[in-house]
Amino acid sequence: MSMTDESSNTIDLSDPQYYLNRELSQLEFQSRVLNEALDDRNPLLERVRFLAIFTKNLDEFFMKRVGGLKQQIDAGVTEETTDGRTPQEQWEAVIDKARPMFERQAACYREEIRPALAAEGIHICDYDDLTADQQSDMREYFQLSVLPVLTPLSFDPAHPFPFISNLSLSLAVITQGDEDDDPTFTRVKIPQNRPRLVEVETEGDETRYVLLEEVIRANLDLLFPNVEVLGTAVFKLTRNAEVRRNEEVAEDLIDMIEEVLEQRRFATAVRLEIEADAPAAARDLLIEQLHLDEREVFDLPGPLDYRELMDLTDLSRPDLSLASWTPQPHPRFSTLSTGDMDGDGHSMFDEIRRQDVLLHHPYHSFGDTVQKFLDVAANDPKVLAIKAAIYRTASDSKIIESLIDAADNGKQVAAMVELKARFDEQNNLEWVRKLEEEGIHVAYGTIGLKTHTKTALVVREEADGVRLYSHVATGNYHSGTAKGYVDLGILTADRDIGQDLVKVFNFFTGPSLDEEFRKLLIAPVTMRNEFTKCIRREAEHAVAGRPARIVAKMNALEDPGIVEELYKASMAGVDIDLLVRDICRLRPGIDGLSETVTVRSVVDRFLEHSRIFYFENAGDPEYYIGSADWMTRNLDKRVEAIAPVEDIDIREQLRFILELGFADNRKSWEMNPDGSYEQLSPEGGHTVNMQSVLMGQTLTASSKPGVHRGIPASHPDVPETLLVESNPTVMAPRDVPEPRPLADETTSVVTARGDSDGASSADDADDEPRVAAARGAPVNGDPQYVLDTFPEKWYVPDSGHYEYAVRTPDGDRDYRKTATAAAKLIEQYYDSDAE
Repeated sequence: MSMTDESSNTIDLSDPQYYLNRELSQLEFQSRVLNEALDDRNPLLERVRFLAIFTKNLDEFFMKRVGGLKQQIDAGVTEETTDGRTPQEQWEAVIDKARPMFERQAACYREEIRPALAAEGIHICDYDDLTADQQSDMREYFQLSVLPVLTPLSFDPAHPFPFISNLSLSLAVITQGDEDDDPTFTRVKIPQNRPRLVEVETEGDETRYVLLEEVIRANLDLLFPNVEVLGTAVFKLTRNAEVRRNEEVAEDLIDMIEEVLEQRRFATAVRLEIEADAPAAARDLLIEQLHLDEREVFDLPGPLDYRELMDLTDLSRPDLSLASWTPQPHPRFSTLSTGDMDGDGHSMFDEIRRQDVLLHHPYHSFGDTVQKFLDVAANDPKVLAIKAAIYRTASDSKIIESLIDAADNGKQVAAMVELKARFDEQNNLEWVRKLEEEGIHVAYGTIGLKTHTKTALVVREEADGVRLYSHVATGNYHSGTAKGYVDLGILTADRDIGQDLVKVFNFFTGPSLDEEFRKLLIAPVTMRNEFTKCIRREAEHAVAGRPARIVAKMNALEDPGIVEELYKASMAGVDIDLLVRDICRLRPGIDGLSETVTVRSVVDRFLEHSRIFYFENAGDPEYYIGSADWMTRNLDKRVEAIAPVEDIDIREQLRFILELGFADNRKSWEMNPDGSYEQLSPEGGHTVNMQSVLMGQTLTASSKPGVHRGIPASHPDVPETLLVESNPTVMAPRDVPEPRPLADETTSVVTARGDSDGASSADDADDEPRVAAARGAPVNGDPQYVLDTFPEKWYVPDSGHYEYAVRTPDGDRDYRKTATAAAKLIEQYYDSDAE
């Protein structure tokens, strides 16, 4: 339903009430993460894993976001955000929202997770619960393996207050010598190079642990002889990671990054977590010496910091864990020749040149796809040059090793390594030095911009000239995160995309960024304008009564300008469906403003990290994938790349992913107008889990011969409401004597390939229409003619969603809602041109 011009004029789209706060929206996402630990439908060790993930996420949130707010407050900034809050107001709201979340996490551990682990024979014991013999063993372990590592730092007239490092877990100890002496505060850092979960020897099958801080606390007499321990408290400090940097005056970017890393060590404290029963003397001293506000202190029941609980997920307890997942090879590459690069075998480059390839991690193996692409290029004598943009990569990156191998093999190699990738600065610095030692051209940043694009380019000399092979992706070149992050990438020999990447890589090492590109949307020069045009075009189609719809999947929707454009499109009548994992400023479902907008978020075992954008465009749809979210930083302050997707097969796979995201009723949450979320529940007990379906799809594609897609992209639980091809036709009535042509008057050629087992039907010879089709006679694009020609290739399934099931050449079946879609699929599978 679209608004009238009169009603649309009454809405002031600059009104702060229509925009949610970024920081509070991110905490809403973290609440959904915490829910995975609270949800007793999840396997026990999966709940433990999410307890640890929540701790890690909130640590980073306080370091980056709360730290940034505190920095603004200290600088006297009072400017309001789009949602009408000053930095001080945001800081107070964030603290108030975070506090009960930490309390829920602690209660979940103590009241649910720890007892449930104990019931399964995995005990995390209090020290006092150990037997006398076990305590004796722990005392010996402490004396031999822990005590030599400890360095107690006291605070008294002879010693300054000790430096407390970021995120370190510490034990505050209050001691007293003679009765006339003043109590002394000593900080004991819990060593990170000792196991936090100390295993206790037992006689049975049970596994017992005691926390390292408890071992230390119970044996303090060995660390502090001849004094009385008056009290102890475990605490953890978080410091600001948003230290100031001035790129404009930096003489050397590497020196600046090293200075940033040093400044972080001594940055302002932004949070103190401390045991709820801590001695007042220790608590008060920490607040005073660390210059903390009382609001920044979180008094919590122990234990503090659940990161090390992640170690429990390595236990061999399949009964308490999700079924393991091994990324699969892509069916397009699994049988290729890797050693014969001179043309005698069918190589990876031949396959990419034949048709674009969509990669979907962690469903598809990163090593067998992206890594293989660069490995093959590094050793192919026809490859002239390799270029790659590295934002984050593993500490033992094989990607970097491939670039070094390529240089050793005499190829031109250029690498863009972003030194300003937060928390990966040190790792990237080390790789820059390694690459430069190998004589590789390295660019490591641009003034005022981060390079966030995930792209690689291979330049290869072939019989018909130099050809460009491109990889444009949503995720980093990181083998570790590729196993746990959901990301997409496209491998293509499209010359226009390759030429666009040539311009982008020239910018990394040259003086300026081109402002004209053939196909790629490049931030910060063209992307915002192009996305804005796409959104406005949908609004124009809706006003004119043409099909109009926007479907987008991303990590965050934060940019106020894009939110405003989406509001205007909704008021024009555009249906808008958004899968936004994390931050979302837009309020859906507001009458007269956003009643056509749906926002959902999927939180599951893998982090949803892919970006897909779909614009229906009056029946001539456009698909895009790439590195950018709809955030101001992505559109204006980073170098990003978004690629259009033109291949019909890949569009079908992207359609399936988007449709599946909205079909999920197990791990999906729907956003309310106030910014809160409600988790969807299966109706009638029938569960649809997006990631589980995609794992099954990937196994099907990798195990059955003849499947050329990475995922079959057909499932009874996934409706087909997005357009895939231009100018769809309407099903011809059965009583129409002559076939109806397609809207563009094109024809299709259908060839019978026989039954699903490969044998031809004996009836074909007596059936003139089918024989004519088999011999290449045109069928004028009429879907009913195709269905009548091949009755054995389809049937009516027992499905609430689908009218047609099409038999595939490999003996499987694909489902379609309309005769047109079914006929097109039959043509795809049994068309002589498709072979």
